[in-house]
Parts: sequence; C-alpha cells; structure tokens
Amino acid sequence: MPVFDYKIKKEKQGFSIFDVVRKKYVYLYPEEWVRQHFLHFLLANSYSKSLIRIESGHQYNKLQKRTDIIAYQKNGKPFLLVECKAASCPINEAVFEQISAYNLTLKAPYLALSNGLETFFYAFDTQTSKYTLLNELPRFEK
Repeated sequence: MPVFDYKIKKEKQGFSIFDVVRKKYVYLYPEEWVRQHFLHFLLANSYSKSLIRIESGHQYNKLQKRTDIIAYQKNGKPFLLVECKAASCPINEAVFEQISAYNLTLKAPYLALSNGLETFFYAFDTQTSKYTLLNELPRFEK
C-alpha cells in the first residue's frame, strides 16, 4: 500500500485517523489502517473521492451489512467493491465468499480484497456469474 499523509490524534480510548471521504476522525482499528491505505491507493489511481463510499450499508439475506469501500460509476452503479481485513487476517476463501455474497446484491463488475500485505483483484462476469483474477487494480474511467 502507498505511503500517504495521514492525520492521527490521541483520544481517551486510543488513536483515531482522519478519513478524507467521511471527513471525520475514526477509531484506528487494525482494519481501519488497511482501509485508509486502500482508500488512498484508489485516490492515487484516479478514483474520484466524490464517488467513493466508506462502510456503506446494504441489505443481504434480510440482514443489514456494511461494505468497507465502494467506488461508484458516474451513473451511480457500483464499480469496485472492496473488502479490507487487518494484516493479521489472511485473505482466504472465506473472505472471498463474504465479498462475493455482498456482490450478489450490489453487482459491482470488480472486487478487491486486501489485508495490506496481500491484495487481490477480480472481475465479475454478470452473464456467467463467475470471477476472474486480475493482475492489477481495475482502471477507473473518468
């Protein structure tokens, strides 16, 4: 993950980091550290801050769930769905199943999984409902 200028402040319960999308300080859990790095990775790769949502709620199997990061297209449809895990959490089949289950509802054409140490990108074929592993971050067209 790229280095970025971050703002951290000490609070009673621990440390918080400033989230440039949510425009507020959020508690700095290990997963949040990965999420913030991935967010800045997207911004450094021409993804638009105004088209990104962090911890956005959605319905899955009648349960309310939260996605880590969703990058939207200008038409309001999801483009890239991102699942972030703490560095201590391996990116395995269970993590892939989690994000692909979320994508049953969202139908984003691309997925990303990251724990800050490993990152995987996938393309989703809506006709076959199959995923293909990609070598790099899907290019966002402005």
